[in-house]
Amino acid sequence: MIPFIGFHAQSKTQPFWLLLGLTVVTIVGMQITGSALVTEAAPGGIVSFELVGTLAGSQGIIDSWQGPTMTWAGINLGLDFLFIFLYGLAITLGCLILSDRMPVRFQNLKTLGRWLALGTLIAAGLDVIENISLILLLTGSENVFLPPLARWMALPKFGLVILSLLYIVGAGVLDLMNRTKLSSETA
Repeated sequence: MIPFIGFHAQSKTQPFWLLLGLTVVTIVGMQITGSALVTEAAPGGIVSFELVGTLAGSQGIIDSWQGPTMTWAGINLGLDFLFIFLYGLAITLGCLILSDRMPVRFQNLKTLGRWLALGTLIAAGLDVIENISLILLLTGSENVFLPPLARWMALPKFGLVILSLLYIVGAGVLDLMNRTKLSSETA
C-alpha cells in the first residue's frame, strides 16, 4: 500500500510556499538563539547536545551553558517545536506536490515521493521525542537513557529529512526540465 494515494497535492502549492517561508523564518530564529549554544563542550551548539549520546557528555554540555545561555537553550528548543511542525508539513507537501507532478514513466519516483512524505512525518515524530528527552536533561534529569534516546531519535530524523530534501531537489529539477521541454515543444 502506497501512503497518501488519495491525496492530490497539486492544489496545495500556496500552503507549501507559506509553510516554507515560515520554516525559513524559524530557521533564522533558531540560528540567532542557537549561536550562544556554541561552546567548547558543544562545538555544534544544539546539534552537539542532540548527538552526544551519553549522560556525562550531556552534563558537560549543560555545564557549559550555565547562566543566561541556559535560557537561550530553552528558547531554542521551544522554537524547535514550531520548526518541527513547519518543516514536517512543508517537506511532506513538497514531496507530495512533486510526486503528483512526476511523469507516468517515472512511477517508481512518484511512489518514492509518497513514501518520503510519510518518512518526513515520522522524522517529525522522532524529533518530538528527541526534544522531550533534551528538555528533561536541561531541567535536571539524570536519567542515563535520555541522551542515547535523543541520539537515536536524531540520527534517523536527520537521515529521513535529508533523503526527503534530496528527493525534492531532484524531483524539482526533473519537473523543471519537463516543463521547459513542454514549453519549448509548444512554442
